[in-house]
Amino acid sequence: MTERLYLYDTTLRDGQQTQGVQFSTAEKVEIAQMLDALGLDHIEGGWPGANPTDSEFFAAPPKTRATMTAFGMTKRAGRSAENDDVLAAVLNAGTSSVCLVGKTHTFHVETALGISLDENLENIRASVAHVVAQGREALLDAEHFFDGFEADPAYARACLATALDAGARWVVLCDTNGGTMPSRIGEVIDGLDLPGDRLGIHTHNDTEQAVAGSLAAIDAGVRQVQGTLNGLGERCGNANLTSLIPTLLLKEPYASRFQTGVRDLPGLLRVSRRLDDILNRVPRREAAYVGASAFAHKAGLHASAILKNPKTYEHIPPEAVGNARIVPMSNQAGLSNLRKRLADAGLSTDDDGALRRILERVKIQEDKGYSYDGAQASFEMIARDELSLLPSFFEVKRYRVTVERRKNKYNQMVSLSEAVVVVKVDGDKKLSVSESMDETGGDRGPVNALSKALFKDLGPYQAQINDIRLIDFRVRIMQGGTEAVTRVIIDHEDGKGRRWSTVGVSPNIVDASFEALLDAVRWKLCQGT
Repeated sequence: MTERLYLYDTTLRDGQQTQGVQFSTAEKVEIAQMLDALGLDHIEGGWPGANPTDSEFFAAPPKTRATMTAFGMTKRAGRSAENDDVLAAVLNAGTSSVCLVGKTHTFHVETALGISLDENLENIRASVAHVVAQGREALLDAEHFFDGFEADPAYARACLATALDAGARWVVLCDTNGGTMPSRIGEVIDGLDLPGDRLGIHTHNDTEQAVAGSLAAIDAGVRQVQGTLNGLGERCGNANLTSLIPTLLLKEPYASRFQTGVRDLPGLLRVSRRLDDILNRVPRREAAYVGASAFAHKAGLHASAILKNPKTYEHIPPEAVGNARIVPMSNQAGLSNLRKRLADAGLSTDDDGALRRILERVKIQEDKGYSYDGAQASFEMIARDELSLLPSFFEVKRYRVTVERRKNKYNQMVSLSEAVVVVKVDGDKKLSVSESMDETGGDRGPVNALSKALFKDLGPYQAQINDIRLIDFRVRIMQGGTEAVTRVIIDHEDGKGRRWSTVGVSPNIVDASFEALLDAVRWKLCQGT
């Protein structure tokens, strides 16, 4: 018989405390809807009254099947719960669930709050009782619980007991500083002698063990686990739900022991990538389950075994989390990698001579500084060329980029890039000119100008490339001095959600960038509509 395990997301609150992260109200609404579609049980929307964005969010929250939760703190000493304006702002958000953070570490009570231990217990009791009296579900985030337990276990226990006696549905054990070892988390919870279906766990990733600590807590009996998408959070982040969720659903003993509310596990990758898009961040290629390299098999020995049975080097089918298997090409590749990669691109061939020519060309190019394990689309262009399967869509006759300093409409001196690209399509020459300028009149760079000019007018092929969007641009200097070689890798995405990467190498960064841009356009055209 399975037990219910509850998943609580705090991306919109603790995740927003990540350095450099600030969600707009519209973004918070979109993220909440994505979390709800996944099947989370609780969505912590933020702290009402703490900032305008959170207040706006709770003023018109999205309708969700998940329990929307407002976050705040226990009442302050010297006033009643009914007359604490900070607590009132949290309750005025109107959510059916309220999570209050309360101190459980004697050092923090006496030093940070500057009150007595008994006063702190009364703050917890009165605050939880007030929430419950309003007909709301009450949760207590037991802040610094594990550090507090080491310092004074009796007081840490008393804080939990006070909250539960006052009617708290959950008391959440917080490893606030993120330094408690997973084994110790398990030991402490084992010794609490409290019902697991009243206990939650909230870990931080300061020792890269937030997920492990959460699993240790579940093993010890905790039945609510808190975390964030992509591991966002204060300092080093929170427990990463993007890793925890598939582990709980796909790995034993959790998969057969627990039931969760998750409805769309294959949608996990899409949600993870969309969050990165909102934050304007490049997705971590090495991220567990959802990273672009999570199911990439570079070594020839690995690829050969994968062709026989994917289980040889994969712990789960990538499709289970919406991901895909990749067999990248590199100078370590063998014919097994090559056959698999060609088959994935729909370019299967029995011509061993052609296969060896492709492999040799890849190795020669990588000696020059190219890298195809992260630029699969450029590899495909090489393969198509050697297999005589690369149509001559258009010919680049010339291109030029200029950069100048000028005043914008605000009378500020800014740089401005202008690109001219001349192509020949079906015998007709087409000249396109584009400037790289943002809404303030500032420069977005020569590569942006080149991209806009190249994508501007390809005649009969224009409709096929209108939905291309540049996602990421990475530059690496391959050697120093006056003979430096630059490698550029560019990631693109189209309207169908397809992503592809291309590479260019040259002593001139503009030439390297243009080479990668050309491969990106040709790859897209090879896909048809």
